[in-house]
Amino acid sequence: MKREGKSKKDFSPKNPTKSSFRTKQNAQKKIDDGKMRLNKFISNAGICSRREADKFIEAGLVTVNGIGVTEMGYRVSSTDIVKFNDQKLKSEALRYVLLNKPKNYSGRIDSGTQTVSVMSLISSACKERVFPIDKLLKTETGLLVFTNDTTLAKKLGSRSQTIKSIYQITLDKNLSQTDLEKIREGVFMNGKTNTFESISYIQSKEKNEIGIEHNRGGIKYIKEIF
Repeated sequence: MKREGKSKKDFSPKNPTKSSFRTKQNAQKKIDDGKMRLNKFISNAGICSRREADKFIEAGLVTVNGIGVTEMGYRVSSTDIVKFNDQKLKSEALRYVLLNKPKNYSGRIDSGTQTVSVMSLISSACKERVFPIDKLLKTETGLLVFTNDTTLAKKLGSRSQTIKSIYQITLDKNLSQTDLEKIREGVFMNGKTNTFESISYIQSKEKNEIGIEHNRGGIKYIKEIF
């Protein structure tokens, strides 16, 4: 008589045993232990980027609960005391605030004048202390990004060739098609030819409304050309 038994497919990965299921559960619990990597803790404290934090850790400049830590990937909890150069660090949650800046607000953290700082517009957005990645002058409007994420701030503030900015500028007089084409071809300035990635009139607007896309130099670069 042919014996009946379990088929091979009963033991395939698609049908895990209880023990393997428990192993996966334990692994998940280990990941969700509430701890974070030490370099992330330092970055969240606003000291530096994670990559730079790794260098400080390796150099022995970081202690956890009074003990020097040089291990990469070391994890800390919220109750651990982390010090950098003997200064206690407080890690904060990363915050990102987007603001469409209106006119008549200073782009500086502390304007130092009677002009109200743009910081007053986001004072109730979060309890963490955030800073603008870029700045706009009192007469300028547009998107500002505020954050305490030093890694992102360094990346966006580097004027990388992969990060483009879009500007809409208003001139005090119309820009002729001839001059627009000349700017599009390139303007010789500071010993070299400078170009924009894209420049055109704003559709359905006067000829003094210009749209520009570029990835270097900021608004100062645009003002020098116009």
